[in-house]
Amino acid sequence: MSWVERAREIADRMHPAGLLYSTYEQRLLAELDRDRLPRHVAVLADGNRRWARLNAPGQPYEVGYQAGADKLKHFVEWCDEVGLGVVTLWVLSTENLARNADDVAPLLAVIERLFLDLAATGRWRLKLVGDPTLLPEDMTDALRAAEFDTASVSGLQVNVAIAYGGRHELRDAVRKLLAAQAETGASLAEVAESLEIEDIASHLYTAGDPDPDLIIRTSGEQRLSGFLMWQSAHSEFYFCEALWPDFRRVDFLRALRDYASRERRYGR
Repeated sequence: MSWVERAREIADRMHPAGLLYSTYEQRLLAELDRDRLPRHVAVLADGNRRWARLNAPGQPYEVGYQAGADKLKHFVEWCDEVGLGVVTLWVLSTENLARNADDVAPLLAVIERLFLDLAATGRWRLKLVGDPTLLPEDMTDALRAAEFDTASVSGLQVNVAIAYGGRHELRDAVRKLLAAQAETGASLAEVAESLEIEDIASHLYTAGDPDPDLIIRTSGEQRLSGFLMWQSAHSEFYFCEALWPDFRRVDFLRALRDYASRERRYGR
């Protein structure tokens, strides 16, 4: 957070309404049951384009993309503050890449800056989740280099889902599985006979990570849109009406409080 943003935040909190909000926020934080927090929170940061249309009419969507990226930085901070282990941010779907090139190019630039900015803090371990072959080569190289630079960082792991699609991921997992089995000389019949659920899970983009306990989606949409289709089998969902750039820390704390109040049955 820049000193300008920090000064603006302090000014907002000194306003009477801001003081009430801050008090409520602190109460929510104090009341959180730390023993019932999720290990892994994933978020569909939806509504950036609609936010731009409402708040910056006539301006390019890049205004909304940047506002959304700034909020994602705050979101990672919030996750770190409460002690979560993994956070997954979905910032670009495979479907998004089918948009007009004039729209996709600035979005990719904002996403690359976001990834590099998060890595540059040196506080979090960054992981690219998605199909980098769908991205420009220079962007992939920059993301992989930043990922490598944070590989030894302990603490919060930040998965950034870029060029990610749930069906795309499952297809890639099966391809990797079959290729690995082929290297051992196994036939398709042998693979089919011995295939287990864990075999597919071990080839997902998120292999080695715990499945998300809580998935948050903003902008009032109540669907997953293919996000973490395999991993979300037993996830809890929290839908928020706010457009992503308007998502507040208090909304995040409410989501955690709601999660902590649920009895997870895991299909049993």
